Amino acid sequence: MKDAFGTPQSLLVLGGTSEIALATARRLVARRTRTVWLAGRPSPALEAAAGQLRDLGADVRTVAFDALDSASHEEVLGKVFTEGDIDMVLIAFGLLGDQTNDEAEPMAAVRVAQTNYTGAVSAGLVCANALQGQGHGSLVVLSSVAGERARRANFIYGSSKAGLDAFTQGLGDALHGTGVHVMVVRPGFVRTKMTEGRQETPLATTPEAVAEAIESGLRRRAEVVWVPGALRAVMSALRHVPRPLFRRLPV
Repeated sequence: MKDAFGTPQSLLVLGGTSEIALATARRLVARRTRTVWLAGRPSPALEAAAGQLRDLGADVRTVAFDALDSASHEEVLGKVFTEGDIDMVLIAFGLLGDQTNDEAEPMAAVRVAQTNYTGAVSAGLVCANALQGQGHGSLVVLSSVAGERARRANFIYGSSKAGLDAFTQGLGDALHGTGVHVMVVRPGFVRTKMTEGRQETPLATTPEAVAEAIESGLRRRAEVVWVPGALRAVMSALRHVPRPLFRRLPV
């Protein structure tokens, strides 16, 4: 169960090597979180991430998880929930893709869509059902401001996040009143290895800042979190820019 400050005692991360997820896990472990499950493809990076959290005092376990193998999600994730209640699930896996390449190679674009949307829908529903069975818990989903309005520069990635964002909001409505809290997180450009070498957009942020915003959102039981907060006003304005003008904006 969560403590008086909203900090989960147990955490399941889907996307166990995500820099944002690990920054969030470190922050929560420094508070009260004691059990962490890191789910991802088996790799030295996943084991290294687990070791870092163990050094902070957490009981950390890894589980083999493939976002693209939806048929395995119910069995793989179900086993985690049979080990005990999970107070928070963080869905943090995703592919940024390469827009130019993905336009020329449709199957590469499909991989982005299947990972970011289909995989998250499958895993999200499995976890949501398990949390509902417990009668408590939070499901936190990393979306992106890229999903707010499709841009020429990354419309494949943006469209997958738009679908994920809509799914998460609808799931939150479906679970309202069940004791399960659903929160969608919309960061802007985050400085990580995944975005290294790409041109930063205004209001760029860090994994640590996103982690802080997630923790704050948990305390407030927020349904939507923008990181940084100023992006809410920016994207509200951009959504209403006429399309011919939007095409010419350097966004």
